[in-house]
Amino acid sequence: MLVLLPPSETKAAGGGGAPLDLDALSLPELNPVRRKLADALVELAADVPASLTALGLSERQSGEVERNATLWTSPTMPALQRYTGVLYDALDVRSLSGAAADRAASRLSVASALFGVVRAGDPIPAYRLSGGSSLPGFPALRSVWRPALEPVLQSDELVVDLRSGAYAALARIPGAVTVRVVTEDSSGKRRTVSHHNKAYKGRLAAALATSRAEPSTVDEVVTVAEKAGMTVERAGETDLVLVTDH
Repeated sequence: MLVLLPPSETKAAGGGGAPLDLDALSLPELNPVRRKLADALVELAADVPASLTALGLSERQSGEVERNATLWTSPTMPALQRYTGVLYDALDVRSLSGAAADRAASRLSVASALFGVVRAGDPIPAYRLSGGSSLPGFPALRSVWRPALEPVLQSDELVVDLRSGAYAALARIPGAVTVRVVTEDSSGKRRTVSHHNKAYKGRLAAALATSRAEPSTVDEVVTVAEKAGMTVERAGETDLVLVTDH
C-alpha cells in the first residue's frame, strides 16, 4: 500500500544531511524534471521581486526565496521530518519506533511540486514551490509533471490518495482511494471540513502507515480506520467519507 500525502507550505529549517543529491532520492526516472525545476528555482531566486510574484509570496516571506537560492548547497533531512504543519503534527512520525516506524517509512510518500513524489526517508532541503505556482518560462506545473509522474504512480498496489487539489492535478492516479472529510451536526446535516481537514487526514495516514495489517482493498482501509476510532463510509467504488463531529 502507498499512502500519498500532500506536502506543506511550511518546512522545518536546517538539517544534518549532505546537500541535495537527486541520485539519493527515490524514483530516479523523475530526476530530469526535478533538475530542471530546481535549477529554475535557483535562477529565479536571483530576482527576489520576480520570485515573490511567481511563488505567490509577500515581501515578509522573502526568506523563502533565500531557501530556493541555496537549494543545491543547503543541508537536507528526511522528507517526513522536513514537512511540518497540522497534518504532519497529527501524523507524528517522530514518535514512532521499531516495526511501526519501518512500516510508515515503506508506506508513506509525499507529493511535491519540486520533486514530484518523495518517499518518507528521501533527503531533501527546505524549499518553496507550490502546486499552483507558475514559473517563468514553464507551462503550468501539471503540464510539466503529468507526463513523467503519471507512469511512475501507476501501480498494482493500493494507493490511498490524500493529496489536496493542486497536487492531485500534478498526476492522475486511476483507481486510487480518495478521502473527503465531513462534519455531521446533531440534526444529521453534513458539510465539508476545511479547518480540521488536514488533522483528520494525518490521523488516518498514521493509522494506515502503522497498522500491522496492510490494507489491499478499500474495505480493509475502512476497517483500519474504524479500529483507530474513526468513522469512515464508502461513497463510491474508491471514494471514502471520513465523518467527524467537529
